[in-house]
Amino acid sequence: MTVRKLLLAAALVASTANAHADGVVQKLTTPADKARLEKYDATRNEALQEAKAGLKREVDILDAIVAKAPQSFGDFDMTGNWQCRTIKAGGISDLVVYDWFRCKVSDDGSGWQLEKISGSQRTKGRFYTDSDTRLIYLGSGYVAGEKPQAYGKGPATDQVGYAFRTGPSEWRVEFPAPQYESKLDILEFRR
Repeated sequence: MTVRKLLLAAALVASTANAHADGVVQKLTTPADKARLEKYDATRNEALQEAKAGLKREVDILDAIVAKAPQSFGDFDMTGNWQCRTIKAGGISDLVVYDWFRCKVSDDGSGWQLEKISGSQRTKGRFYTDSDTRLIYLGSGYVAGEKPQAYGKGPATDQVGYAFRTGPSEWRVEFPAPQYESKLDILEFRR
């Protein structure tokens, strides 16, 4: 292992310890979103089961996405421009896979921030370390042309999810029980 990788791993462990030690993300997360995260596994399983009734082509896309095992964020730089697409599983429709749009991730010195910058449904928020292979996303959903609200302004806009790295240049955020339309939203990213 190179010195750079060792330093990155040490920094990740330190940031993980700090995030858990001072409880920043726990203090910021609304009670409703804490409840969503507590039910994440059950919600995800139910949504994926319902999604199996979708169109075969879309089911194949979803199966390929969720089959990818989480990898370490330790040596991963999320900053930059990404292609992103939303997959809606369960709920009103069994499964909907949207086309690719544009997203960007920036780092303001205190962590990664995500913004979906094209398409009608948008999100803007920040990531917090949960473990080496999982981040927590707290953000705000909004419609293009509107100003995004800060996280914590209410259930109509608040978003919470878990982010997983799935390859050298791909990752996803899974949103359990989003406010509208589905039981699970997955925002998939690729370079």
